[in-house]
Amino acid sequence: MVMEARVIAPFDRGWRVIATGIAFSTFGIGGLLLRLVYFPLLDLAVRDRARKARLARAMVKRSFAGHIELMRVLGILRYTITGAEKLRREGLLILANHPTLIDVVFLVSLVPNADCVVKSRLARNPFTRGPVRATNYLCNDSGAGLIEDCIRSIRAGSNLVIFPEGTRTPLDGSTHLQRGAANVAVRGGIDVTPVLIDCRPRSLTKGLPWWRVPARRMQFSIEVRDDIAVQPFLVAAEGEAALAARRLTDHLQSYFETEKPAHAGA
Repeated sequence: MVMEARVIAPFDRGWRVIATGIAFSTFGIGGLLLRLVYFPLLDLAVRDRARKARLARAMVKRSFAGHIELMRVLGILRYTITGAEKLRREGLLILANHPTLIDVVFLVSLVPNADCVVKSRLARNPFTRGPVRATNYLCNDSGAGLIEDCIRSIRAGSNLVIFPEGTRTPLDGSTHLQRGAANVAVRGGIDVTPVLIDCRPRSLTKGLPWWRVPARRMQFSIEVRDDIAVQPFLVAAEGEAALAARRLTDHLQSYFETEKPAHAGA
């Protein structure tokens, strides 16, 4: 059995390199087809901007769910998800750690009417420009107005997904949270819905090329935790928003560094 496993392992790893390339290609082609076919038809059929954004987000959600299923069928990954029902509400501020490139694909596939803060270059990329514009996602080049845009989106009923690190977690696991997400929570009086993401073995992470697949397929463990109330931070800071945001950021920093999904490494 040991000898058989040693013979099979290189073929399995080689297949996963090919399968990962297929998954990346499919993702790009899918984004291009949405831009060239679905979203132009949506523009013709629906004039109301808010309804159009909801329909576009619903299509992205289904597409991302299909992509996750494709990666599972191809043997790239396995996953367990706990507490997904907590995401089926409106007006959520969803904050998650960010170990891999496909964390946003997982989350958006689970969240109804998901809004995201995306890098402005994605609005110019031919593969992602269509979805970003049709869904009315927020771009991070809005400057000082971005926090108000985030609050406005949540109050309108969107579920805003933010990775407070701003980039993928390095391989050493060190995290450094930016204060923007906490400012949205504090200044908008919006509780935080935390999501813990664990991937073992680590892959598709910062500093690793996509074709450097691990020795075995990735196992994702995703857990949606109970909301973190923002009011106690405001009370402790005596209503001083900047201080409350700093303390909330420190709390979230510790939270994401120490907490792990219940099924992590399963």
